[in-house]
Amino acid sequence: MVGFLLMGPLSGWHSDRYGARLFSTSGMLIQAVCFFLLTIMPLNFDYMWFWPILFMLGIGQGMFSSPNTSSIMGSVPADQRGVASGIRATFQNSGSLVSIGVFFSLITAGLAASPGSTLFTGLTKSGLPAVVAAKIAHLSPTSALFAAFLGYNPMATLVPANLLQALPAAKQATLVGHSYFPNLISPPFAQGLHNVFYLSAVMCLVAAFVSLMRGKQNTFSLEVVSKSRRVYIAKQQVVATFDID
Repeated sequence: MVGFLLMGPLSGWHSDRYGARLFSTSGMLIQAVCFFLLTIMPLNFDYMWFWPILFMLGIGQGMFSSPNTSSIMGSVPADQRGVASGIRATFQNSGSLVSIGVFFSLITAGLAASPGSTLFTGLTKSGLPAVVAAKIAHLSPTSALFAAFLGYNPMATLVPANLLQALPAAKQATLVGHSYFPNLISPPFAQGLHNVFYLSAVMCLVAAFVSLMRGKQNTFSLEVVSKSRRVYIAKQQVVATFDID
């Protein structure tokens, strides 16, 4: 957010002077690189390395958003800019809503790819019998995902009470601890999350290519400015004529 707030006005001001192509394309490329960097970060990352990536994502979005909006609004006649603004806002909001569904579907699909084997292996290593671990391994990927997001460990409910009480105190504390379940499903969850980042990087590269191929900027804006300048010069000439008379 900070990077976006800093770069948005600056890129908009510079794009009015030098055009939107350079800033919009560069912004998309920066975001593509940042999404790729997110895929190579470890699961237990250090925030010292995480916040610069988020900052650069904001920088890239700020570099793209303002010049691109200015280019869109400047490419239509002045009497149609209200319609153009409405269409742009509709597509932007629709894309945001669709992206949430698509990204969560990818995360859930990655989590569903190998949750059974991951849960079964982790639970048997924690001391649970294979029969009980096999039953718990059939947990719904969506349930596992939202349990992890909410900080809820379902092991206290899924593991039979008599079996849980029979385990050593140390293993009981581990099974019902807050960090056990998120760490247990982290490998398949990371795979789904990486798929989201890969898709985001590809979409940014496609957007960068389209931005690079954009036409001349602010055609109608330049025509309006030129016409206004001619009218202003004509008025000045009329005023000068009356002053001479």
